[in-house]
Amino acid sequence: MVSVTRPSRAIGAISALLLILAVSGCGSSAPARPDLFYSLDPEPLEPPVGSPLPATLLVNDLAARGFLGGRQIVFRTQAEPLRVQRYNDLLWADPVPRALSRNLVRAARAARVFAFTLIPADRGTADYLLGGEVERFEHLPSPDPSTAPSRVAGTLNLVLVRADNRRSLWDRSYSREIAVESEGERETPDDMARAFNRLAALLASDVVRDLRTLPGAARPQSGS
Repeated sequence: MVSVTRPSRAIGAISALLLILAVSGCGSSAPARPDLFYSLDPEPLEPPVGSPLPATLLVNDLAARGFLGGRQIVFRTQAEPLRVQRYNDLLWADPVPRALSRNLVRAARAARVFAFTLIPADRGTADYLLGGEVERFEHLPSPDPSTAPSRVAGTLNLVLVRADNRRSLWDRSYSREIAVESEGERETPDDMARAFNRLAALLASDVVRDLRTLPGAARPQSGS
């Protein structure tokens, strides 16, 4: 069983088990844990405020490089910070870029920033285009969760442009890093997935707040 918090130790344990089976002449293979698929679909954090901007926003699918473009959950250890790794049996139900772009759409719609918020498959003429890249979305397992929890980190690089003249309105980077909160004595893959969903919700909330700075968009009252 792959441990989310100590991947290197888990791999070593599995290798040792396979070696023992081979030496003993056992012909049966070690039982494999089935793949675990997790959704990345958090509830939006920003409530609607006032009337929406009378315009249409199109949220394009986000890009990503390397492992981040797939479904396997990416992790990076303190011992090897330059080595990007993937869990073999811990996966997202949808590729990370697609899931995060849909999170942005859902958050903008829930906050009613624009009269309409579209995805590329929708038919309609957009006034604003939002797109960009997922730079980071990874698990940072703790060497000792009893003293310091594991963490998850994410970075989105986004650009907002006007659709009519492709003039850039802003080019911004959104980064968050939060702790994995365990509901038991040991961290589990479910704990990690919940932390990733909180992370995605916070990133989408940051983007929505910036969209509300557009001229004509409704803003929350100070102190609310």
